[in-house]
Amino acid sequence: MSKLTAYTVELYKADKRIKKDERYGRNRVGLRFVEVKDFAPVTKDFINTVAEEYRAIGYFAKVSETYVTRKNMMSGKEYQERYDTPYFCSPSSETYWSM
Repeated sequence: MSKLTAYTVELYKADKRIKKDERYGRNRVGLRFVEVKDFAPVTKDFINTVAEEYRAIGYFAKVSETYVTRKNMMSGKEYQERYDTPYFCSPSSETYWSM
């Protein structure tokens, strides 16, 4: 049996904008942010099925684990924080402690 983990799915919709990607010399389709959906602890197979259902109806779905383990810079203890926490708001960064 797979381990249960909390996941977040970010949904985007392709739009008419074109972004020039200078590094690779090709154009990319623009993505417009639509919604973020948080899921209670589920298996990886389930969340991949959900993401595929969104992709089938025309969305771009980005799947991430909701919580990541980081190390507090001052105390050295590990803690869990949300994946989308800005770097300067995280106790794992020097910027957080220098304010």
